[in-house]
Amino acid sequence: MTANTFGGDYQHTQRGTLILVVTLGIAALFIGLAVTIAPIQSVWLAVPILGVCAWLFSSLTIEITDRELRWRFGPGMIRKRVSLAEITAAEQVKINFLEGWGIHWTRYGWLYNVSGFDAVVITLRSGKRFALGTDEPQALVARLTEVIQRNAPAGFKA
Repeated sequence: MTANTFGGDYQHTQRGTLILVVTLGIAALFIGLAVTIAPIQSVWLAVPILGVCAWLFSSLTIEITDRELRWRFGPGMIRKRVSLAEITAAEQVKINFLEGWGIHWTRYGWLYNVSGFDAVVITLRSGKRFALGTDEPQALVARLTEVIQRNAPAGFKA
């Protein structure tokens, strides 16, 4: 999907194809093992749990509104937001295989990612950082840079 820019806002959804494939692969492996070495009842517990995980992490949507940077996984049950006034920097980075996908701590702070190795590291006024995985990092950095410059004190040059 491409970014939608409307009224100065930004919205982009990246599909988590790899997460879906891995989750469904684990589910299939678990079913195979469960059928041969465990009671079939254990399958009925594990498969729905893996299905819910696949559904929750099926995509990552990043939005910039007039006041906030928001991001949410899949249907939106897992979501976060930060005030645009708190953002001081945005930088495109490459994450490595070990930093991976999902939600976890990395060298950039918390990482929120569903696919790929491109991310944008966002620095807040407090000095805290976090990273958002995206398949269009240049567009996200460009939009956040506009926001940072708009919110900068008079005379500030980025």
